[in-house]
Amino acid sequence: MVEIGKEVFEIVNKPGRIGILSTADKEGQPNAAYFGSLRLTEEGSIVLGLGSNRSLKNLEENPLAVLFCVTKSPVGFQTPGLRLYLKLKEIQKSGSLYENIKAAITEHAGADAAKTIVAAASFDVTEIRKLVDWQG
Repeated sequence: MVEIGKEVFEIVNKPGRIGILSTADKEGQPNAAYFGSLRLTEEGSIVLGLGSNRSLKNLEENPLAVLFCVTKSPVGFQTPGLRLYLKLKEIQKSGSLYENIKAAITEHAGADAAKTIVAAASFDVTEIRKLVDWQG
């Protein structure tokens, strides 16, 4: 894991921020999806709820992902944000992480949204990059 500063917590956990999770299956076929449920925990893990979708399927085949996170739209070269490179720690389809994610989604988005959640995922952050990084 990498050291995660206060600014990263503020961006990822900011209400209304935009989070796009990019995954790929075992053949490298990519997918990107918007996530409102993701959070950065005090321990430095990214956690989120997953429906029965491509993101879940891809993570079951390939543990690597990238989270594109910005604080507002439209997105431009000056927009505050970052890219977090992730490695899956676990997927729960029952258990405390799963129940906590479903409860949080119920509270913030309603019971109908929570019903779509079939799994919860937890990730280690392996690298943090600026949204626009001219250094490669």
